[in-house]
Amino acid sequence: MRGAGSVLDLSIRGCRIESSLEVAPGTTLDVHVQTDGDVLPVQVQQAVVRWSRPPQFGLEFVTLVPEEWARLQEVVRRIEMEPYQREAEEAQKTQASS
Repeated sequence: MRGAGSVLDLSIRGCRIESSLEVAPGTTLDVHVQTDGDVLPVQVQQAVVRWSRPPQFGLEFVTLVPEEWARLQEVVRRIEMEPYQREAEEAQKTQASS
């Protein structure tokens, strides 16, 4: 099964997707989550559909390789930051690279 969608909620345990793709609970998917600022998507080897109410469905992340798990944790950490914290972190990175 192949399709595309928009991530509405993202956590380290799963996400909510909005998509024209219709999936049934229990379906197993290979998921690639493209995030702002990251060149490569986070690759989830196995995600299980836990609920479906078209056009949305919920996924539980089941299998990620350690490197992807670490990337997902970093993405979620950045999402949960307050805007001023993100700006300060970006400013520190810019200064460090100068």
